[in-house]
Amino acid sequence: MSNGSGLSLVNVHRSFQQGASTLHVLRGLNLNVARGEVIALVGPSGAGKSTLLHIAGLLEKPDSGEVKIDGQDCGALNDERRTELRRGHLGFVYQFHHLLPEFTALENIVIPQMIAGKTRKEGEARAHELLTRMGLKDRADHRPGQLSGGEQQRVAIARALANRPTLLLADEPTGNLDPDTADGVFAELIALARDQGLAALIATHNPALAARMDRTVRMDHGVLVQI
Repeated sequence: MSNGSGLSLVNVHRSFQQGASTLHVLRGLNLNVARGEVIALVGPSGAGKSTLLHIAGLLEKPDSGEVKIDGQDCGALNDERRTELRRGHLGFVYQFHHLLPEFTALENIVIPQMIAGKTRKEGEARAHELLTRMGLKDRADHRPGQLSGGEQQRVAIARALANRPTLLLADEPTGNLDPDTADGVFAELIALARDQGLAALIATHNPALAARMDRTVRMDHGVLVQI
């Protein structure tokens, strides 16, 4: 069930110079992801999925085209404002968890909330809520090295959702896990995204996981094709 604007990309172009030649990665790409909608992004390695996610996540600027998040045109924003928007509206999940090894699972989820202006008490309450939801209530005081791969990725998902983003971007979020673990982690990710009414764009090579999302788009020569 969609409920308004999440992510809108209009006629986005992105190319890179490789010596004397130009590599056109995105060629007038268009995409809308509504709030409450979970979309699978598929395509071969090197097709431009990561470039698309970086542009959608305001980590990279397109050569031309429009990027809107929650209706706000991000093209004219300075770096400080882009950072604020990422912090308040975007959640990222990568193939590798990138947790801070010296901090506990709880602290890894609290830290981004404190950076965004929450008190430690508020951050811990939200972290406990998410860890409980992810089945990690009893692992809150464990450091990443004491957690399994699946548990680490669950913590990474909880961290991505800690600041209640409106847009979730994930790049092969279960690609580093065994199939059974991946299935469970993915189910929790999708359930949380839907419960919180996020717009979610999830890159995956796994057709079984893609089939469980609301719809699938495929990168094809720099544009997106609806499947």
